Amino acid sequence: MTSPLNHSLHRPLALLVAMLLATYAGTSSAEEPSQSALPKVDYAREIEPLLRRSCYSCHGSEVQESGLRLDDRARAMMGGDLGPVIAAGKSADSRLARVLDGSDDELEQMPPEGKGKPLSAGEVALIRRWIDEGATWPQSDATKPVGSDHWAWQPLVVHEVDQQLLAGRGAARENFIDDWVQQRLAREKIAPAPAAPKHTQLRRVYFDLLGLLPTPEEAAKFTSSTAPDAYEQLLDRLLASPHFGERWGRHWLDLARYADSDGYEKDKPREFAFRYRDWVIESLNSDLPFDQFAQLQIAGDMLATPADPQGTIASGFHRNTLHNAEGGIDPEEDRTKKTVDRINTVGSVFLGLTVGCAQCHTHKYDPITQREYFSLYAMFNSADEVNPDVPRASDQEQLAKAMHAYEKRLKKLESDLAQWDAEQLALAIERWETSTKTDEKLLEKLPENLRAILARDAAARSDADREVMAQHVRDNDAERAKLAKEIADHRAKRPALRIEAKVQSLVERKAPRETRLHIRGDFLSPGDVVQPGTPAALPKLSPRGSTADRIDLAHWMTSDASPLVARVLVNRVWLHLFGKGLVTSSDDFGKQGSPPTHPELLDALAADFIEHDWSLKHLLRTIMRSHTYRQSSVARPELMAIDPDNSLLARQVRRRIEAELIRDISLAAAGDLATQIGGASVRPPQPAEYASLTYAGSAKWTESTGSDRYRRGMYTFFQRTSPYPMLMTFDCPDSNETSPRRQISNTPLQALTLFNDPVFYEAAAGLARRVQRDVPAAESSKTEAGDAPLAEQIERQRIDRLVLICLARPASSSEAATLAKLVDAQRTASLAAGHDPQRAEQEAWHHASRVMLNLDQFMTRE
Repeated sequence: MTSPLNHSLHRPLALLVAMLLATYAGTSSAEEPSQSALPKVDYAREIEPLLRRSCYSCHGSEVQESGLRLDDRARAMMGGDLGPVIAAGKSADSRLARVLDGSDDELEQMPPEGKGKPLSAGEVALIRRWIDEGATWPQSDATKPVGSDHWAWQPLVVHEVDQQLLAGRGAARENFIDDWVQQRLAREKIAPAPAAPKHTQLRRVYFDLLGLLPTPEEAAKFTSSTAPDAYEQLLDRLLASPHFGERWGRHWLDLARYADSDGYEKDKPREFAFRYRDWVIESLNSDLPFDQFAQLQIAGDMLATPADPQGTIASGFHRNTLHNAEGGIDPEEDRTKKTVDRINTVGSVFLGLTVGCAQCHTHKYDPITQREYFSLYAMFNSADEVNPDVPRASDQEQLAKAMHAYEKRLKKLESDLAQWDAEQLALAIERWETSTKTDEKLLEKLPENLRAILARDAAARSDADREVMAQHVRDNDAERAKLAKEIADHRAKRPALRIEAKVQSLVERKAPRETRLHIRGDFLSPGDVVQPGTPAALPKLSPRGSTADRIDLAHWMTSDASPLVARVLVNRVWLHLFGKGLVTSSDDFGKQGSPPTHPELLDALAADFIEHDWSLKHLLRTIMRSHTYRQSSVARPELMAIDPDNSLLARQVRRRIEAELIRDISLAAAGDLATQIGGASVRPPQPAEYASLTYAGSAKWTESTGSDRYRRGMYTFFQRTSPYPMLMTFDCPDSNETSPRRQISNTPLQALTLFNDPVFYEAAAGLARRVQRDVPAAESSKTEAGDAPLAEQIERQRIDRLVLICLARPASSSEAATLAKLVDAQRTASLAAGHDPQRAEQEAWHHASRVMLNLDQFMTRE
């Protein structure tokens, strides 16, 4: 049977007979045979063979058209995308019976031609009678869930390496990664590549762990070191750097579809979205175990406590969805779209599954029904968006300091007022009484009760009378009023948390929303009520209470029974270190995804990752210590026919670094990069016309000043409708949906940007000044260039310095000669144009610096 379509096939004779039989079965005339006189239908002997013959090809264990499976009792009774198909005891209400005899008004008769043997009228009548008798179906006939035998759903298994195959090969092996890779290479009779040169390894590690250039001093120290553990020390030092969280945080933000604006037409800014970004950086720097890292992002708002509110910030993962603020929209439609996006993103990012394919219909390839999709939907359906205050540590410190100063000043002002009351109030009352009694006009303006008090003799006044007089003086004395106003003004300035204290998060409704399946994915066409749950093909979810929620989902995904999260994460890390994952379809571990090239290695890494408390830093250290990682990336001609895609890992890969890093290392080479961690997003210089492209100027771009102009690219304010143009030119994702891997293009516009964009032009000027400053003319005599002219000695030192800054190695003889020729030509041209020698020298080195920043080697990780 195939997907239900509009009624198009008819078998008039069969239909007539079936309808007559159905009518006969439903009558209660005296002529009708007694149902009790007929033997009860036996499912195993009479019904199952019919279903197997005519239905299982489309609704069995391999294929479930329209989400309907008929070879499994629970799934059959559940029904398909259009709802239940069997109403036990009521064949007239059972869609299964109606589509078999062709009496359904909406769907064609089943099975369609070519998909299974048609059922006779008697066979349909038999199925109707079985349903009317209660659709008895032995529980023992239930089968195991579809897809449970797929490799990605299997428990992690650590296999043994074939040591005999590896014996005598002589290749360097540092850990079990090399064992598995070289075992595969041995079977193909391929040798691994030798280790890359030390300066290449240094740049590789810096790019992969920090996304920065090593300094010339670090390059010289590492390449000249003879310590046997120099490389391990380098790894430990970089893994401990606060810039580690920035580098790997950027990878995660691609998955989290992070942006600083809402999207859609108005695209309003999200001034405190950066709090989630900073939480990611801090969590990675502290090596928060990845299972907790995942759990907090899925259900952190429900796990947070007043003492530990970090989960509230982590739930910002779900708030990175687009938000429609247009007038006249349907808020429920926008909320539904966000909920769908959250489910699809969680499925892709953490499970490596294309669950979104089941939103409108049962997944065509993977064992995820539309009903199961909305069971996942139900776990997110009762979450509302909130922006609570969760102060940063720095905010708390600043607030505490401000409150201390505030309280100190308030006490001083209140003390001054109290002192005035103690020392001056009595005299002020006496002066007031004297002046008022002698001034008829003042006396007439007083309230009657005050005039009566003043008329009485002082000795005859009561305490209440004296208090009324004192209060009048307190309210009207100019000197005291000034002191009171200072207190009121000061209280109005009580310190409060800044807007940066707010975060984007979720909160669960006290009364959960009812979740219904959306027929064909349309929220305006609600179907059956659906309860929270997970796909049956995956390990069973055991909720804490009667109904599962996001906490249960978070714990289920990272439980020992579920191998997917660890496999997916390990594979993503491998992708970032080798250009592609062991599973090349990093966001699809389902049946349509690619099988792993090294399945035993994938499981070994995942098991080791879990065993070491889900430590990302341990995983990176393990992979990066291997010879496989440290190999040369030089392509060998003999491998091009055998392994053109390098799936066997006989070498490393060279690839251009990401957009943000290109800008970062250019600023770093110039010595201009601002290295502070975290904080609000910034707006570096960009062409003015980009802001005008947005709706009603919603993306006004006020350029940041000072060091904020030179902050790392990941801190650049990301406006969804007009992203920073340089980032998009170099393939930065648009942040509208999760991006598991970046594409790498090669276009003329990229070359033009690097050569002409003001940011890179200024960086080249800064690099030129740095080279001239590092090798000044006064120190040129300290050279070993022999009898070479002084100017040539300076030039060669500066060339070596320029190449060392950019490429972490000295210039080769041919490179030095080429750069010297370039510098001399530009110097000569500048002097010929009438420029003074100082300007000509600066222009010459600026030109050479522009060339270096445009080199493929400069922006390539080898």
